[in-house]
Amino acid sequence: MRSATIITLLLALTLAGACGGKQDYASSSSPAATAKTASLTPEQLGELGAQIQKNPDRAHELLTHHGLTEESFEKAIRQVTENPDASRRYTAAYRKAGA
Repeated sequence: MRSATIITLLLALTLAGACGGKQDYASSSSPAATAKTASLTPEQLGELGAQIQKNPDRAHELLTHHGLTEESFEKAIRQVTENPDASRRYTAAYRKAGA
């Protein structure tokens, strides 16, 4: 089960990184992006990861809609992976969203 969670999270990170366009990464460390990342629950991140999985061509649009950049999304996913409970919640939401 733990390896499935890790694989799912790595897939989400890979998709987020592969779906980027030209972007100014200097602005990704803005306080607004950091605050938005902190406010997303593991369930919300799981649903967003599933949406990106389903629509990789819309990844940038989906992230922007949630006030995230690829970098802030990856940071949020890394934070989720550090907590076993949050990781389970992320995975459950990801699967429920149909990815």
